[in-house]
Formats: sequence, structure tokens, C-alpha cells
Amino acid sequence: MASLKVLGAGPVKRGITQLAAQFEKSSGHQVAVEFAGAPSVRDRVLAGEAVDVAVVPQSAMADFVAQSRVATATRMTVGRSRMGLAVRKDAVKPALGSVEAFKAAVVAADGVVVNVASSGNYIVKLLEKLGLASPGKTVTQPDTVKVMDHVAASPQKLLGAGQLPEIRELVEKGVAIALAGPLPDELQSITGYDAAVTTASANAEAAAAFTAFLSTAEARAAMAATGID
Repeated sequence: MASLKVLGAGPVKRGITQLAAQFEKSSGHQVAVEFAGAPSVRDRVLAGEAVDVAVVPQSAMADFVAQSRVATATRMTVGRSRMGLAVRKDAVKPALGSVEAFKAAVVAADGVVVNVASSGNYIVKLLEKLGLASPGKTVTQPDTVKVMDHVAASPQKLLGAGQLPEIRELVEKGVAIALAGPLPDELQSITGYDAAVTTASANAEAAAAFTAFLSTAEARAAMAATGID
């Protein structure tokens, strides 16, 4: 039996980890799952790291396809994730149901904490577009875990931006934050995540079986339970 390495990024972590364990039991293959920031995953795959399956935002997957780093026949869509804002657990949750409410929440906050990946970049550009950007308004952290840790530990009135599944997972793990809510529909950013077997894989057949498993109704239901639709 093969030993597979899955390298992924983003809010699909919890679902992919659960499905990897299920695939191990049903197939007999071993699956090691590692998640890192999307820019890091992109660089590692493009550098030819010995990864069997990559699970990344569709923009990164497009780069992999363009540079022949994945077997395109195995590419499949895992699901989509939406964005939201979190506050410190004991803070008052701002209203986020409209564009004006979102703008008021940002103005009232001491800062907005973002990551260095695509979701963080989206928030930075969104604040600029809405005329809400100002020196020191955004605080950058390496990833969403660090974003939420910073929000939880700071005495300031901060908003932490991230993908909804990641925020929910961290709340469940006991990080002292609370989900304020999703971004308003008019401002929402939906990120699609794809999986594919890499051309560097030494276990292409088993890896393709894993990506095929991710496309089953059972797998999609498991992903939906984590907030990935």
C-alpha cells in the first residue's frame, strides 16, 4: 500500500483531514496531511516538492496547471468558502448585515487583523475600495490562527478577518474569539478550493483514488458539515 502526502491550504483543513482518515480505513493507504499558508504551499509545489496531492485555492491551482505541476485529469473542486469577521470573546459583536453596518464596524474598530494569504489581501483591497484604509488600520499576521490569537489576546477593539470555516474551528478549539458574522453579501468573497495529483507524485494511482474519493457524495457532505459548500 502507498503512503500519500497531502499538502493543503486554507479552511478545507478540517474536512480534508477527516476524509483522509476515512480514506485510510477504506483503502489501506496511509495518508499524511499537512496544511500551511497558501503562498507557502504554492511555492513548495512549484518548486517540485514530493507531494502527492495538493489542495489549494483555484488561483494557485491555475498556476500549477500552467506550469505542469499537476495531472489535470485528476483536478476536482473540493468546495467553496466564504469570509467573516471575529471579535474577542467578551467583546460586543458588531452588526454586519449590510454594507453600511460593515463600514460602521470597521470605523469603530481599533484595527482589522488580516493574514498574508488571498483572504487577507481581499480585505485590504476592500477597505481601500470603501475608503476605510488608513495608516495602522490593518494588522498583518502570517495565517488565520495567528490572526485570531492576536484578536483574542489584544486589549484593543479588533476585528479578525478570515474564512468562516477556520473561524468556527478555532472557536470550537477554545480560542477566545467569537464569530461576529459573515461579510454582507454585497462584499462577500467566495474562494473555491481544488485538489489534484501532482506530477511529482511517486504514487499517482493511489493519489488519484484519493482525489476521486473527495468527489463522492459522502465526501461532499463531510465538507459541507465543516462550512465548505
